[in-house]
Amino acid sequence: MAKRPKKPAIVAELGRPETPEETAARKAENSRLYRQRKTINNLVAAIAVSLLAVAVIVFMVPRDDSEKLRDVDYQAAAAQAQPGYDVELLAPDVPDQWQSNSAEIRQGADGVFEWYMGFMILDGDLATEYVGLSQGINANDTWTYEKLDRRTPTGSITINGVEWIEYDYTDLSTDEAGNTRYSLVREDAGSTVLIYGSHTAEAVQELASRIS
Repeated sequence: MAKRPKKPAIVAELGRPETPEETAARKAENSRLYRQRKTINNLVAAIAVSLLAVAVIVFMVPRDDSEKLRDVDYQAAAAQAQPGYDVELLAPDVPDQWQSNSAEIRQGADGVFEWYMGFMILDGDLATEYVGLSQGINANDTWTYEKLDRRTPTGSITINGVEWIEYDYTDLSTDEAGNTRYSLVREDAGSTVLIYGSHTAEAVQELASRIS
């Protein structure tokens, strides 16, 4: 018995079989949508690869995250400031491992002008200790008291024949004592010289020996 020819399928949206033209159009649209999706997928993949390459480069490039200490030419700063003052601004040579991170004229709330130098004592690239010098021009006792964190003298010491008033608080921890754990003070021709440090008496006395 001969088979009957298969009837064209009815398309639900049309309610009837597709015409050859409609079938061709549908296939062409499906092909276009497929190519479009493939292009978008390829674009996303390309962007992902590019971002990954950038991330790899960022992580591979060496970075120096260490904190850089300032290196100030304190003697040049003193020479530049000197013409404005009658007293000699102190700027002695210091040991090679000492590095100045600040040198400037300051004015306190009480109007006292101060020549300030700060030094970091280095162990390689690591700062292990701080020593500061404050030279108050025509300073008063209140200025000294406030600069030394309202501490009182504990004695005196003679360095290179010059007597200094001593503030020895090395019995305190470095956290408790701050930057005035050990300090020396002397009056010198119209100025008050304070030398103070965060750790050892020896470091403060070293700087005092260079201006005595």
